Amino acid sequence: MQPPFSFIVLTFNEEQHLPRLLNSIKALNAPLFILDSGSTDQTLKIATDFNAAIKHQAFENHPKQWDFAIKNFDVKTPWTIGLDADQIVTPELFDQLANFKDDEVYKDINGIYFNRKNFFKGKWIKFGGYYPKYLMKMFRTGIGFSDTNENMDHRFVVPGKTIIWKKGHILEENLKENQISFWIAKHNRYSDLVAEEEIERMQALRAQTIRPSIVGNPDQRTAYLKSLWWKLPRGLRSFAYFSYRMTFKLGFLDGKTGILFHFLQGFWFRLMVDVKITEKLKERLKDD
Repeated sequence: MQPPFSFIVLTFNEEQHLPRLLNSIKALNAPLFILDSGSTDQTLKIATDFNAAIKHQAFENHPKQWDFAIKNFDVKTPWTIGLDADQIVTPELFDQLANFKDDEVYKDINGIYFNRKNFFKGKWIKFGGYYPKYLMKMFRTGIGFSDTNENMDHRFVVPGKTIIWKKGHILEENLKENQISFWIAKHNRYSDLVAEEEIERMQALRAQTIRPSIVGNPDQRTAYLKSLWWKLPRGLRSFAYFSYRMTFKLGFLDGKTGILFHFLQGFWFRLMVDVKITEKLKERLKDD
């Protein structure tokens, strides 16, 4: 019997990750859809071996890629699950999905948050505000959509009532990031996208899709914290954020590898964004 959900996965040269993910969900026998953005390795062969329906779309950013996937795949199941290629479904989460039924228990629910464990260089990042981390991953088909008001920090938006599955996890580990040069190059590109996005927010060309609320669902709380972040002085906020993660969020307990991650993700990346915002604003003043 086919489950009441389908999986959508985005790929680009994911031969290292995709078998790991697909093997973790294979026994669920759910329809599988893969949107690829130009893979040149064995990604498409792997997808075909797992009987995935495949479409192709040039990559601009993650939110727009997910928007295309949701709108263009013919998902017939009442629920859709969106996963990244570098994620794995744990046996505990697998069991919850295997026992999931679209019945009276979920009749008023439009979205389900999964709990994520993030890994860097083989290390689970448990502190620094990184766990628990609830991500909207499962939503009613035709109701959930991709938030295209952000360039890089992707999320699915689900109107109506949502719930959190605290048991079971998705494990996220990008093995390519074991090479620090890959991590830096990737986040250097991301910092361009975030800097441009923040300038557009200054010019009132973008607004948050999700209503900020400190007491709301996980995404509403994130939106609230972002609304505060954008008001903080550039250049100083990265220092403050890194210190907050290290002390109040106990990031130092993640050890040497974890501290490196918090430094890169919590300080270096955000400092690069601020530097690029300043550079872009100066360039535009010259042009004017």
